[in-house]
Amino acid sequence: MSAPGNPDPVDTHAVPVSAPDWPGLLRQGTGPIQAEFSRLVEQTSHYHGFSPDLVWGNLQTRVYAREVLRLVADLHDIPRDIDAGAAERVARAQYYLGQGGRTYHVLLGEQALLTGIGGPAVMRPQLAHLLEAMDLPGLTLGVIPARARLLVYPGDGFGIFDGARVEVEGYRGGETITDDRVQIFRRAFDRLKQSAVYFDDARAIISTALQNT
Repeated sequence: MSAPGNPDPVDTHAVPVSAPDWPGLLRQGTGPIQAEFSRLVEQTSHYHGFSPDLVWGNLQTRVYAREVLRLVADLHDIPRDIDAGAAERVARAQYYLGQGGRTYHVLLGEQALLTGIGGPAVMRPQLAHLLEAMDLPGLTLGVIPARARLLVYPGDGFGIFDGARVEVEGYRGGETITDDRVQIFRRAFDRLKQSAVYFDDARAIISTALQNT
């Protein structure tokens, strides 16, 4: 089933646009950087995000989050405060998903369901958690099938916060975008969602990934 027909709400004034010192926070470990990101999520009313090859942070189980953050700490050679970082990441879902009228429109690439973070023992409960999370209030979850025709060329994952701020994260660390380039990401999201499936079709793809893990 294709994208929901109602337009996504956008609030272009709620989120402060000053960029944190992401490189400095990263050097302190995963706990401080996740805590700063939690403050951003708390101040956000409407979120749009694309995660091509990892499960979106707010839908990660604690074990999955620990594995992801362990890989981040190993690559960047930062303090291994993995438990603190995972706790902050999981708390975001507990406190903010479905709370206060917040909305989240999230697109996952099918590869996010297949990427072997921690192996089957980690991935099976993570995929089961995704299926349960699809019923959360305020959450619209789409999956872009691996063979879906794209209307925009592939790029990095990103999050759009109240239509005014974009966060992009990769090997280079975090990048905050608040200038005219935000419009590019909004257009990219609008085109990506046209390739996504939702509801029962999305659930079927996740269930197949779970059965094959």
